[in-house]
Amino acid sequence: MGFNTVESPCYTVPSLRSDPLDELVVPDGTHVEEHDLVTDGDVIVGGQSTVEFGVRGNNVIAGERVTFGGHIEAEGDCRLDMWSDVADNVLVGEDAYLGERVHIGGELKVAGDLDIGDDVDIEDGFEANGWIVIRNPMPTIVFLFVYLSQLLRIGEEEAAEEMLSDLVDTERDHEPAIVPRGARVSDDSWRVSKPARIGDDCRLHGNIRAESLVVGRETEIFGSLRSKEGVTVGAGTEVTGNVTTREGTIRVGPNADVRGDVSGEFVEIHQDADVEGSIRASEEMTIVNEPVLDDSVAAAVDPDDDTADEESVAPDDSEETDSEAEEESSDDSTEDGDSEATDETATTDAD
Repeated sequence: MGFNTVESPCYTVPSLRSDPLDELVVPDGTHVEEHDLVTDGDVIVGGQSTVEFGVRGNNVIAGERVTFGGHIEAEGDCRLDMWSDVADNVLVGEDAYLGERVHIGGELKVAGDLDIGDDVDIEDGFEANGWIVIRNPMPTIVFLFVYLSQLLRIGEEEAAEEMLSDLVDTERDHEPAIVPRGARVSDDSWRVSKPARIGDDCRLHGNIRAESLVVGRETEIFGSLRSKEGVTVGAGTEVTGNVTTREGTIRVGPNADVRGDVSGEFVEIHQDADVEGSIRASEEMTIVNEPVLDDSVAAAVDPDDDTADEESVAPDDSEETDSEAEEESSDDSTEDGDSEATDETATTDAD
């Protein structure tokens, strides 16, 4: 098959390295299976990050100098920015875009078109069923920026809004997995300097370290959880390790199982949760009987916030009238006094 050589344009707008990927997001149903991160949605990895296992998803997008320790399987497109490195094969169901000096330690197979930059090293060769163009592909973020700018410049505001709507709303049933810039993800540990959000029904291996951490329902974590600003563990989640935070609040939801110690500034444990280790609270420990905030809500939310998980609230609560709510609020103030007395005793026993 012949090659079409196109002169490489010069782009002054940076790619994913300047994109504010400010949160680690593991969407619902994500599993780590035999050293592969498997998800139904897209996988977006910020620049200068290291993912020490393989990745399987819909579209796979990586910024500059991203390292993958396994293979990549993308049902849709795969876009690897310059200086990225993949240790094994790359299989792409649609089109592939490889920036300058990308290295692939195995074979590259592309079902669609291949847009490839200069000095790309593919150790075991490549196959592409569509067009093969040798140039420096425009990074995804740059392309979207340029395209939107042109639409707005010619007065096509509606077209620009429609494009943004499609980008935001497309396949919302499968939220993308996002690894922020400079993160390191492996079977041993997930280390990010940003907030982290783990979805429902996930299965992950490794200790998770983040600025703040929220874990959804019915998730299995084979490792410990540690954050600077707070940790929330959703209903029915199992954590095989310790749950600790430097400051903020640790919340453990109903039927959650923590097979280790729980330590934080403020600790809220649901009465139906199970903590096999010791519980330490530098300020206050509370036994609660309401669901914790185990949706995509920051763990540092005010503890007095009465927002609860809709699926976990009893059906009768949804039919409560305003007058009943006021009566319940007054009753809660009385019960809080009793709760504080119980909490002081619990804290003393834990110490």
